[in-house]
Amino acid sequence: MQTLIKKILTSRVYEAAVETPLEEATTLSFTTGNRILLKREDKQPVFSFKIRGAYNRIAHLTPAERKKGVITASAGNHAQGVAFGARKLGIRALIVMPETTPRIKVDAVRSFGAEVVLHGNNYSEAADYMAALMAQKGMIFIHPFNDELVIAGQGTIGNEILRQNPGRLDAVFVPIGGGGLISGIGAYIKNLRPEIELIGVEPIDSDAMFRSLSKGRKTALDNVGIFADGVAVREVGDLTYELCRQYVDRIIRVSTDELCSGIKAVYQATRSIVEPAGALGLTGLLKYIGETGCSEKTLLAINSGANMNFERLRYVAERTLVGEKQEALFAVTIPEKPGSLKAFCRDIIASRNITEFNYRLSSRKQAHIFVGISIQEEEERTAFANQLDGAGYKNLDLTDNDLAKTHIRYMVGGHSDIVENERLFRFWFPETPGALTRFLETTRGHHNISLFHYRAQGGDFGRVLIGLECPDGSGDGLNRRLDTLGYRYQEETDNRAYRLFL
Repeated sequence: MQTLIKKILTSRVYEAAVETPLEEATTLSFTTGNRILLKREDKQPVFSFKIRGAYNRIAHLTPAERKKGVITASAGNHAQGVAFGARKLGIRALIVMPETTPRIKVDAVRSFGAEVVLHGNNYSEAADYMAALMAQKGMIFIHPFNDELVIAGQGTIGNEILRQNPGRLDAVFVPIGGGGLISGIGAYIKNLRPEIELIGVEPIDSDAMFRSLSKGRKTALDNVGIFADGVAVREVGDLTYELCRQYVDRIIRVSTDELCSGIKAVYQATRSIVEPAGALGLTGLLKYIGETGCSEKTLLAINSGANMNFERLRYVAERTLVGEKQEALFAVTIPEKPGSLKAFCRDIIASRNITEFNYRLSSRKQAHIFVGISIQEEEERTAFANQLDGAGYKNLDLTDNDLAKTHIRYMVGGHSDIVENERLFRFWFPETPGALTRFLETTRGHHNISLFHYRAQGGDFGRVLIGLECPDGSGDGLNRRLDTLGYRYQEETDNRAYRLFL
């Protein structure tokens, strides 16, 4: 192990990488009662720690090896590190990347002058194809994690941590993919400060290291989740497995919803948006605090990367509230009769903040509503279900139903064969409890609501789509009544999209 420590201390990473800051997340520290530190590897030239190990490995190539060029397989961040290092040293680089790699990472690799080949759905499939190309072209393989020089490059983070925070440090939370990052950090920190707890963090659907350590042998995953593409590894390395077995104290696994919440937590602490893998450290740290109830500890998380596709933020924002346990989702069945929707809103959810409300008339006997509510504690979710039961409403808790959260919530509705003379309106409601109830009071006794869609957008006003049945002649005066609400609205009855789909 002294050899690895020496390689860390004599690493050549600073020819390309920078020493990143160690920052306190002051608001998180205050709210959790602990001192929370973030190691900002998202501030590297390629927005990821991977530049350290990749450059250190390339810099140690012999002149003969450099002439052959370098090749690697990567989900993105290691690819950028290799491409950046190869360009700096004037070496040809060929990178095989999974077809699922975010476009921002593919474009970044190409911008550094590397040749990119897209193949497979995850790192392992890309790596298999890369191996065939390597044999054909005779290029030098730069492994993303299972290489001592790569691990030594990542280990320089451990050196920086102990220099930047020489005082108390209780635990360090490190993302795990193939294990190179935590192996390097662990080898350095555990040999100098063995009392510091080293905690790895993996997604539940990409937990190759957790399963390997649990079984006492390297274990390959049958399927690999790709939301956190930076750690989407089917099988860890021989070297990283042995180092993690020696140094890692425990591994925390997190769900996709929790990871989305972690991305938000990083944003609130730094005003920076990290990629899913980059938020693993802080996500695990916050889960650790929640599970242990610890206080007055100094806890450090690695912000490992920030190569996030902007378009992915839609999904992240949608799942964040559930991940923070601040939203509960339910399917509720109510009678389809005049006043039933108003009664449900008045008696059940009038005092609650609604995050989502989807409904489409499909029967004259009963209606099925997809509803989301804001909660502060997990117990409120159970209390709401009990309240629905007590009021006689059949209900189904969908908060943990991935199908409902990913697809069904967007598909509630469609054509209705029984709706008559429907008019469609868009409203901009204030995001306040009771806004919906006030709307229903204004339209009471005049029109049946045949469609309703609402989703909180995080602003002062929520966008609402409402369909109203207007039997012959009863449409007169509707606009006057809607005007009395004082809410901005727009009729969409003639909208072609409405005619096609609703």
